[in-house]
Amino acid sequence: MSTRAYHFVNGDTMRDGRKLPADGVTLVHDGEICICESGLHASRDPFDALQYAPGSTLCLVEVDEIADEQKDKLVARKRTIIRRIDATKLLRKFACDQAMSVAHLWEMPDVARQYFTTQTDELRAASWAASWAASWAAASAAVRAAAWDAARDAVRASAWASARDAAGAAAGGAAEGAAAGGAAAGAATASAAVGAAAGAAAAWAAASAATAKASAWASARDAARKSFNSAVDEAFNP
Repeated sequence: MSTRAYHFVNGDTMRDGRKLPADGVTLVHDGEICICESGLHASRDPFDALQYAPGSTLCLVEVDEIADEQKDKLVARKRTIIRRIDATKLLRKFACDQAMSVAHLWEMPDVARQYFTTQTDELRAASWAASWAASWAAASAAVRAAAWDAARDAVRASAWASARDAAGAAAGGAAEGAAAGGAAAGAATASAAVGAAAGAAAAWAAASAATAKASAWASARDAARKSFNSAVDEAFNP
């Protein structure tokens, strides 16, 4: 049974230089099939196909004899183009929409905002120049921020490991002291255990914040996927 999928190409040429077959013509791969190396590739999801796009021609395809599949792509022996579209405008609008979705995170030049909002060709070059200048000006600050983030994360990781080890050692010491009848020693190590637990709680809070950040990025990516896939569906089914 054939499986519908998506595949980007550069005009009418395949990655290996061969001419792309006409719609409805089945392309067959002879020889060994190895995902990412040989065979006929495609993705079940348009957004996944976008990650491997060499050009702006998007093909709706049917594949047969799937040999292997990963999370975002598959490889098969046979692939047939059902329909193809020039996705240039679709891709440009998607890129502009994504840029506007993070407009609140940086000082976007006015001309860039105008272009991202209208996709007017006359504004594209000016938008690119202004955005590049703004990005370059912010680059050193971003590098410094990234360095501080990396240092902070390293400290947090170290603190977490230290707190965990200290808590374990202190708790063990408290138990040993109590078992040996050393009430004072037991109280001291118990106090150390409480301090270590507080450190562990702080490290846990920092880890939770990092998890929340990762979750936010995942949600943003899911939203972008949904938006792009919806646009592709409308393009193939107007």
